Amino acid sequence: MFGSASSDWSHLVGREGNEAVEIIKKAGFTNVHIMEPGMMGTMDYRTDRVRVYVNEQGKVAFTPTVG
Repeated sequence: MFGSASSDWSHLVGREGNEAVEIIKKAGFTNVHIMEPGMMGTMDYRTDRVRVYVNEQGKVAFTPTVG
């Protein structure tokens, strides 16, 4: 199994995107992507993927989630 689907990453909001990625990877996820404003992403749901949405300053804008 990949990471923990019940992980609470709400504490990452406002932190640097790259820092959030490293923290999530330490939780066991290897498929972690930064999503910048305006970036397109696929609509498929994957239990091994975490998307980290950042704002224009590169700060985490929303709580990262599995999918």
